[in-house]
Amino acid sequence: MVPRTAAYLPSLRSAFAAERFTVDTFVTFFFRLVAGCLTFPCATLMCFLLASEVMGQDNLLDVAKSLFRPIPKRGAGLDGNPAMSDKLELGKMLFFEPRLSKAHNISCNTCHQIGRGGADGRSTSIGHNWQRGDRNAPTVLNAVFNIAQFWDGRAADLKEQASGPIVNPVGMGTSPERAVAELKGIPGYVEAFGKAFPDEIDPVNYDNIAEAIAAFEATLITPNAPFDRYLKGDENALTSEQKEGLALFVNRGCSSCHNGINVGGGMYALFGVVEKPGWEFLPPDDKGRIEVTCKMDDKYVFKVPTLRNVALTAPYFHSGRSWDLDQAVAVMGTTQLGTQMKPEEVDNIVTFLRALTGDQPQVVYPILPPSVVSTPRPAP
Repeated sequence: MVPRTAAYLPSLRSAFAAERFTVDTFVTFFFRLVAGCLTFPCATLMCFLLASEVMGQDNLLDVAKSLFRPIPKRGAGLDGNPAMSDKLELGKMLFFEPRLSKAHNISCNTCHQIGRGGADGRSTSIGHNWQRGDRNAPTVLNAVFNIAQFWDGRAADLKEQASGPIVNPVGMGTSPERAVAELKGIPGYVEAFGKAFPDEIDPVNYDNIAEAIAAFEATLITPNAPFDRYLKGDENALTSEQKEGLALFVNRGCSSCHNGINVGGGMYALFGVVEKPGWEFLPPDDKGRIEVTCKMDDKYVFKVPTLRNVALTAPYFHSGRSWDLDQAVAVMGTTQLGTQMKPEEVDNIVTFLRALTGDQPQVVYPILPPSVVSTPRPAP
């Protein structure tokens, strides 16, 4: 069942404001929980948010610490994929390697540009033969902390995600066999794979391509944002305006979906819990996660995106149709929370969101191994 906690926030908050939070109101909420209309994590968040209303949130920092976590300063490791230096170096080369694409003109960095917040600044990315993808490219920064990868969650982890675009006809347009043949035809890569996977007889294979890229991507994190320093106890890390935005972000219910270490990325949600957005933001032909699960409850359901570095990753939404962060916040207010935010409230929340921009990865562009006469040539 899709969590729809946010849909009940406005009415419950209205009850609080009018001092009408009666036994009946609580019983209604309780039976929705029992009936399965609310998942346990969302119900927990809901109870916390309601309690925060009662307490008046005397200590905003304590509230924030209960909902969010700071990004660690060191790169994250992947289960079963030790971040050995040789594997990381190979993964970095492959991330920037355009010869993994059929026409030798697209790399992972083409759509997930490290210097642009891990995205590409387009509504939808341009792939093989100038084809356009169906969805906005999510940021690769901090993606290791997401519950799954892609907007519909079809990849369980970074390794599975890394293997997808290479063989996507609208992406890099090649095949596993051709990608492997390409790298085996470059002596420098044969040597690099041998160092990264020393225990394997034939280390240049498609599974290892994805594993190496995933190991590198797991290091692309952005710690030390003002919000991270605040969560660690530095109450001066946020301005008074940013604290006002944080309080609104929590009290309005934004944090019921955008929480955890990534301020999002940890659950799926219907786009239009309370009110469907216009088709300019929700293209009717893209039905979201239902295409993965085949469950009707997942129609127009998408992974909640991380808000880390969101000030750097316009345009917004899976459709990439909003270029204005203020507009995106206002749309989320009406569609997900059923509330028309005042312009000054939107401004305060956006001011807080800018405090989520962390230290960007400092990546030295790798020198890629040269092709030789026997290396497969690019296809038209």
